[in-house]
Amino acid sequence: MSKTYTLKQLEQKANTIREDIIRMLEHAGSGHSAGPLGLTDIFTALYFDVMKHDPKRPDWDDRDILLLSNGHCVPVRYATMAEAGYFPKKELLTLRQLGSRLQGHPERTRLPGLENTSGPLGCGVSQAAGMALALRMDKQMHRRVYVVTGDGELDEGNVWEGIMLAGKYQLNNITAIVDRNNIQIDGPTESVMPLEDLKRKWESFGWHALEIDGNDIEAVIDACNMAKAITEKPVVIIAYTVPGKGVDFMEYDFHWHGAPPNHEQAVKALHELRTLGGKIRSEHE
Repeated sequence: MSKTYTLKQLEQKANTIREDIIRMLEHAGSGHSAGPLGLTDIFTALYFDVMKHDPKRPDWDDRDILLLSNGHCVPVRYATMAEAGYFPKKELLTLRQLGSRLQGHPERTRLPGLENTSGPLGCGVSQAAGMALALRMDKQMHRRVYVVTGDGELDEGNVWEGIMLAGKYQLNNITAIVDRNNIQIDGPTESVMPLEDLKRKWESFGWHALEIDGNDIEAVIDACNMAKAITEKPVVIIAYTVPGKGVDFMEYDFHWHGAPPNHEQAVKALHELRTLGGKIRSEHE
């Protein structure tokens, strides 16, 4: 996809995607709210600036690969893919319905453009390491593997096996992005299982680590471009995000990790997003 969007246009796309996430979750009556809303700026940057991909050719041989490890956050991927033109937006309202291509966790064979199936947590980094190693063996180092993982997901031991393997083989064609929103389903990450010093942990496994504001689209783009310049090791971007970003009553509240809005809450959330928290007048008023 050509990089033809201004920063303002990218921010507007991110807001549209957040509105679609709210509509999807309300219609489904189940699903996860906080993580997808917090990840929206990252997925907007990836799909509309950073990655090489083509919605008309989802299996294009020269595309970059994006893996979503914390699969419960898939509403953000579906909404971003629809915005990019992979499938009609009206299909978003089939989220979690029986027979839908848009299941509650991504299923690779159901929807062109999905690169992995992710239900059980902890597998994405290992999948990324395997794909990155295969690309090296096939002499396709012009392609990059991106993997998004949650911070609570780092409690899974197999994540660290993948991190260790990528470090050993210096897989410099991997960019991992950690959604550091500090919440998981049972509460704050640092209460459930402390992760800090997270940057030094990744570095000790042979990775180059960057820390950014994950809700700053420009910072995400800059970090991904910097990652391409690191040639001796894999790169992790620890992206500090606000869970429930854009919806005041959801932000920072771990109870929204695995809950959808009801109709009244969805109306309120959409109003906040359309008016940017009351900063502008909504055309729907």
